[in-house]
Amino acid sequence: MFGMKDSESANPFSSSATTLIAEGTEVEGDLNFKGNLEIQGSVTGNILSDDEGARVRILQGGSIQGEVWVSHVVVNGNVKGDIFASKQVKLASKAVVEGNIHYNLIEIERGAEVVGSFVHEQPQTNVTAFPKEGRAEESAESNKKADKQSI
Repeated sequence: MFGMKDSESANPFSSSATTLIAEGTEVEGDLNFKGNLEIQGSVTGNILSDDEGARVRILQGGSIQGEVWVSHVVVNGNVKGDIFASKQVKLASKAVVEGNIHYNLIEIERGAEVVGSFVHEQPQTNVTAFPKEGRAEESAESNKKADKQSI
């Protein structure tokens, strides 16, 4: 896959613990986790993780009503709410998302449905861009000064 290391594409989930919300299970309330989370049942509430390596998979038949704030998100079920993925979002062929998707890297399979907007979020850097307007004014002033000095 583009931009992925071989180790990431071979095993997209980290070796940490996996939590499963099985088919037929209903969870109400916010869910904060570390590691991996697989959802085959339904969750009404927000899914949150501060773990940079955290991954959530909403499997076929699984559903979430709430926001998802996880670095890696794979959807093959239903999500009613916004997705905020700081690393990557994958929408499989059976995915149905009713909400905005905020992503850094995205992969979409044919058949996936999204009713909402795609918002590309670039990682923050410590580099500051110079404003174009200020640079043009400064260069015009320095050219005038240089012309006066050469006379």
